[in-house]
Amino acid sequence: MDLQKRPTQEPPSPPELRASDADRDRIADLLREALAEGRLTAEEHSERVEGVLNAKTVGELDVFVRDLPAAHTGSATTAYAAVPNRPSPGAIPVDPDEHLVAVFSASMRKGRWRAGRRIHAYAIFGSVEIDLSEAIFEYRQVMIKAISVFGSVDIRVPENVSLRGSGGGVLGSFEVDTLDSGDPDAPVVYVDGLAVLGSVEARPKRGKVIADLIDRVTRKVDHSLRKHLDR
Repeated sequence: MDLQKRPTQEPPSPPELRASDADRDRIADLLREALAEGRLTAEEHSERVEGVLNAKTVGELDVFVRDLPAAHTGSATTAYAAVPNRPSPGAIPVDPDEHLVAVFSASMRKGRWRAGRRIHAYAIFGSVEIDLSEAIFEYRQVMIKAISVFGSVDIRVPENVSLRGSGGGVLGSFEVDTLDSGDPDAPVVYVDGLAVLGSVEARPKRGKVIADLIDRVTRKVDHSLRKHLDR
């Protein structure tokens, strides 16, 4: 009896592969360098980084750096990176996402704390408060996913970072006060999510700034002045 051979499924090509968080971070770093070099305006940089965070495949990521020299040099890496081996059972994950959940309750993160790369906030008939005004930023981009259902998510950031948002409300309120930092090295906080009969609000906290960022900018200015006086 002849057995009919099943057609083998071709593996997806690199552009069709699903993008990982590491792939998105690598492209975001290239965009940040392009902004510092003056190849992108602040608005172009913001639009592209937002697109990178929402990209699903490696091919979609490549589009955002296709016109930049870094994407064509021999030393530049492509958007695709091989996935590392699966950690052994019981291993502690590196840099896990942070989750704040409030169900008929309240959840709060404030004071001096280390902000991770991704923060998830869920307020179901409750309230979540995320205060980054005194946080330690270890990453250039921080993504906050906020979901509010009959609840509220309030986010506060320092005045000298950049703040972006894209989300919506269903019989609710989703408001993000766009903020542009004058320093291209400043962290960028992205807020995305949905408010259903609830509210999501993100805005700068007046009078609160990242002190080490100010020191870094001051050192840059002093260095530029010294170079100018030495001429």
